[in-house]
Amino acid sequence: MQNYNSLKHIQSDIQQNKTTLRGLVLHYLGNINARKNLNAFVEVFQEEALERADVIDQKIKQGIAGKLAGLVISLKDNICYKNHQVTASSKILAGFESVYSATVVARLLAEDAIIIGRLNCDEFAMGASNETSTYGPVKNAFDETRVSGGSSGGAAVAVQSDMCQAAIASDTGGSVRQPAAFCGVIGIKPTYGRVSRNGLIAYASSFDQIGPITKSMYDMQLLMGVISGKDDADATSSSNPVPEYTTAIVSNKQKIAYIKECVYHEGIDPEVQKSTLDVIEKLKKQGHEVTEVSFPYLEQLVPVYYVLTTAEASSNLSRFSGLMYGHRSVSATDLESTFRKSRSEGFGTEVKRRIMLGTFVLSAGSYDAYYTKAQKVRRLVQEKTNELLGQYDFLLSPTTPTTAFKFGEKTDNPIAMYLADIFTVHANISGNPAISVPMGTHTNGMPMGVQLMAKHFCEGEMMQLASTI
Repeated sequence: MQNYNSLKHIQSDIQQNKTTLRGLVLHYLGNINARKNLNAFVEVFQEEALERADVIDQKIKQGIAGKLAGLVISLKDNICYKNHQVTASSKILAGFESVYSATVVARLLAEDAIIIGRLNCDEFAMGASNETSTYGPVKNAFDETRVSGGSSGGAAVAVQSDMCQAAIASDTGGSVRQPAAFCGVIGIKPTYGRVSRNGLIAYASSFDQIGPITKSMYDMQLLMGVISGKDDADATSSSNPVPEYTTAIVSNKQKIAYIKECVYHEGIDPEVQKSTLDVIEKLKKQGHEVTEVSFPYLEQLVPVYYVLTTAEASSNLSRFSGLMYGHRSVSATDLESTFRKSRSEGFGTEVKRRIMLGTFVLSAGSYDAYYTKAQKVRRLVQEKTNELLGQYDFLLSPTTPTTAFKFGEKTDNPIAMYLADIFTVHANISGNPAISVPMGTHTNGMPMGVQLMAKHFCEGEMMQLASTI
């Protein structure tokens, strides 16, 4: 069976009896089995997916199928699916089975999507390379000596290597966009509040946002239309109306600003820089007005991000105590040792590092010096971003300064690993939507990505412009 690029093509072939949904599921299951070495999946719902395919095949024949009929999709292992395990790729949640489905999952199922499995990720979504997972790292299908990106590495590789048509993941500081860039696929971080976080295992609640990874812009637009919108189960979800993304139209006279501190950053790969400049020239030729602008807070983004997200993680992860669910140490003898030993055994090194850092910045002696100051800088970042997007329709930059790096290249240097997110954390700090789309291949054979950022709730226009790139 061919590798489909778009759900539109899949649905057309099903309507013309060129394939069946069962046949499509079997195709993906075969690819998952053939590429087990990539370690993208931590669990495959084989029988369930085949049974659901038979049901939806019948609904298609009867003309009553939902708008996602024909879509085989996977979930990052931090999104809850009722009666299925969800572990955030951590030992501390080993064997935990969700008692409810995330709102995004319910919306996907209501439109007849098929969920084929759950995907490997960095532990509690903390990482830029998918090397912190308790299940082991995810390999990049283009070069298995290189990382997939993180934290949604399994999601990006599953779509990249045709193990499913699309994936749903989460983005706290670039966790959808960075692996999408590393794997040559499309990844979006919606406006904060556009997509419900109900059922997402929290890392940093004021930064986390659920977003899809796809092969085509049509699939991205369709998925965003399904999963977006107000949810009473998430008080931070927005009541802004959700437009029909597949029909959004963008003028050929958009005002686009590219951030010079990103494009000319000292750490950027020369080929990534050249490809970004080529995209800028292409946009100019299409009739858009493209202008260089300065963003003075680039070097403050990563420190602000890690002070604030670790503080929120310290609070959010305190619920994993070894008492009610997940891992409990067999050597615990009393309440204190249950907490201490279960958490010491259950959390990995990177998660412990971030919990301790977050606890430190929230401590009485450090709160004002770190947490309060970081919140003030976050406000400055938001104000400057709003100022720029008041003058321009979009901000453009490379998604990442380099292509996917080799395994082990940054694991001994956490700061170097954190800097891999230098261009992506901006959108999470400010709450703006951002998308990464492929912009060519490096001479090392690896894909490169370019990022667009837009005004709040302008995902439709952003996706349309991104489709021209």
